[in-house]
Amino acid sequence: MKEAPKSTMQNQQTTKSLNLQKLETQNQVTAETKEQNQVTKAGFVALIGRPNAGKSSLLNALSGEKLALVSHKANATRSTMHFIIPHTTKQGQNCQIVFIDTPGIHKREKLLNQFMLKSALKAMEECDICAFMCAFGDDLKHYEEFLEIYPQKHIIIISKIDYASNEKLAKYLARFSPFSDRFYALVPISVKKNINLENLLESICTHLPHSPALYDEDMLTTHTSRQIAKEAIREAIFSLCSDEIPYESEVEILSFVESPTNAQNAHKATPITHINASILVSKQSQKLIVVGKNGNSIKRISTYARHKIEEILAQKIFLNLSVIVRKEWAKSKKDLQRLGYNFDL
Repeated sequence: MKEAPKSTMQNQQTTKSLNLQKLETQNQVTAETKEQNQVTKAGFVALIGRPNAGKSSLLNALSGEKLALVSHKANATRSTMHFIIPHTTKQGQNCQIVFIDTPGIHKREKLLNQFMLKSALKAMEECDICAFMCAFGDDLKHYEEFLEIYPQKHIIIISKIDYASNEKLAKYLARFSPFSDRFYALVPISVKKNINLENLLESICTHLPHSPALYDEDMLTTHTSRQIAKEAIREAIFSLCSDEIPYESEVEILSFVESPTNAQNAHKATPITHINASILVSKQSQKLIVVGKNGNSIKRISTYARHKIEEILAQKIFLNLSVIVRKEWAKSKKDLQRLGYNFDL
């Protein structure tokens, strides 16, 4: 067997050496990029406030997805929901903010309302930063009530400043001056006009603890697909039904099954997720309203919810809804626990 010419062997060695150097350089660049993108601050931020302060609207805006139930009706949020928001500060520091959307703080006798209050208080206990949110013009007594519950330092968010003049806004912000030693920052915002949202994230990141990321970088929420579907159906009820129905109804996901696609017809078939859910109401008269004449109301609710779920989950949905009368479900601990409300907070 003939030996390769020396010049060829030298060229091969040179090429091999260059390839190794190139690979080392690529690995070094990858390592440097990974280090640059590494999260160095992370923590939980409980978003607390009265009903209709705009908490869910803010989190939908920050996440870029309409995950949280938004309604002009009060107390739409019944349980906590986590939003995972990455943010790189002006100084180049990578942060991961885990917002906790909470039910509006209110006191009522129903067992469900007691759970809602308890879950909000639990979020305040376990968070790294608490952010109190109120709408422009709200009575200061709500903030004073918050201070009685949460004496630690916090951030204040003033929402819905859309049409407030500079003079009126300055006067309203001045009302918080006597409490300046109680909060880190006072941030007026407008979700509709995207005012000060970046400044809000900057303020929060300033006070986050040093920590690696708490969740994978591609995660947007800790909610499961079943929970997202439930909230979408509840949003449809809040949007399309009269004032009484949303508060006297609940949604139970009975089954959530994604049909596998056959390998033989994978190029033709689109996987469809089949969701079977019940809308619970307290009275027969409420059931008649939800179903509607000739089933028109339940059809509208189903169409609204299906489009919403498909938009969020990016998949085809078959949604089957039924309406069940369950008397005083909101006062029954057994019923509430079956519906996913955890009283062992």
